[in-house]
Amino acid sequence: MLTPMNPTTGSALTEVPSLSSEQASALIDSAVAAAPAWAILSYKERGQYLLNIAELMRKNKDELARLMAEEMGKPLREGLGEVEKAASCAEYYADNGEAFLASEFLQSDARDSYVCHQPLGTVLGILPWNAPVWLALRFLGPALMSGNTCVMKPDPNVPATATLLTQVFQQVLPAGVMENLMVKTELVGEAIDHPGIKAISFTGSSQAGRKVAARAASGIKPAVLELGGSDPCIVLADADIGKACDVITLSRLINAGQSCIAVKRVIVEANIYEQVCEELTQRFNALELGDPREDNLCIGPIARKDLRDQLHDQVMRTVNAGARCLTGGERPNMPGYYYPPTLLVDVTPGMAAFEEETFGPVLAICKADDIDDAFALANNTEYGLGASIWTSNDISAKRAAIELQAGQVAINGIVKTDPRLPSGGIGKSGYGRELGPHGIREFVNIKQIWAA
Repeated sequence: MLTPMNPTTGSALTEVPSLSSEQASALIDSAVAAAPAWAILSYKERGQYLLNIAELMRKNKDELARLMAEEMGKPLREGLGEVEKAASCAEYYADNGEAFLASEFLQSDARDSYVCHQPLGTVLGILPWNAPVWLALRFLGPALMSGNTCVMKPDPNVPATATLLTQVFQQVLPAGVMENLMVKTELVGEAIDHPGIKAISFTGSSQAGRKVAARAASGIKPAVLELGGSDPCIVLADADIGKACDVITLSRLINAGQSCIAVKRVIVEANIYEQVCEELTQRFNALELGDPREDNLCIGPIARKDLRDQLHDQVMRTVNAGARCLTGGERPNMPGYYYPPTLLVDVTPGMAAFEEETFGPVLAICKADDIDDAFALANNTEYGLGASIWTSNDISAKRAAIELQAGQVAINGIVKTDPRLPSGGIGKSGYGRELGPHGIREFVNIKQIWAA
């Protein structure tokens, strides 16, 4: 059985049966059996299924948002936005998938030579809890549109959300095309090893991603890994400081800071350092913790007690190493797994909040001597998911685009995922890309055809 917890109250939710090894294998077999018929459908036919799914998701958006609030603490307004974004992802691939996978005619010594894109078969998606609807569609949309069948393995924290999302898909799709693999973590390796699984998509921590990558590689199966991040945000002296602090606060505290691509480290030029620290402190102090099940602007809880405790340990280790805590930094005396918006300043390399991913509402501020020092601090990390810079200087912006070592760079804006643009990282942040025209080509056979 899976026993999810309500992070708002700390109480157990309804237990959910988990599949046995035999049941899991049979479910994967069902998706494998459905693959040939799904693959021969036209793009237009598969696209219409995705459009119907998007419509049905919107009809269920209130219940999906409520379940996310209950199971992982996402405020209702954010949950509703997540469902809308996920539905738009389905529509995006329905509208553009055929063009992205069109045959490419290439010159060679042949009379006719080209590349076509064909589905691999059945793809396994291993998903986290922090955005259970959006991250599911980020996997399911392109994989289904390209002609693969899909097995979704949701996180044990969000079984009810995953069940409702599965019902939406299965109400629209032919039998077996999308299956929900409700298993405990220890059975995930068996699912990867199943001979019917031809590729794996994984979103989660770098530690878990290393294990998934090794297991997939042992079966010579392709994988896309979207892992953790310690995203830097550079603020230069010529930036619009007020706007930068507004966006940094939003980026760090959306979903209670539980986002891979959120700003984790803010690197500020020395001559505006105190001003930025003061403005961010004001913004952090204005925020309140609250019940995510209510329609308000609160900061919700951390999804699990162990994650909250781990976050607090990172804060304490950073302070003990010499950083100052300007606000937050203490576990509140209230039910649930809440943690206050916390601002750590004078953070330097070697400290926990600089070196590690902090998955919660904790922001580290670092002082840079100049722009060169800022770039060096930003790139002083094993991660490489997202990065950003605030500047009014076009030369500085162009330098950032080239020199920041990350899968995506935002200039005077927030690092975010968009169905139209590829997303992914380097280093400990993973490999492969999701979304955009690049993401749909991850799980196809790029076949070369040569004819004399």
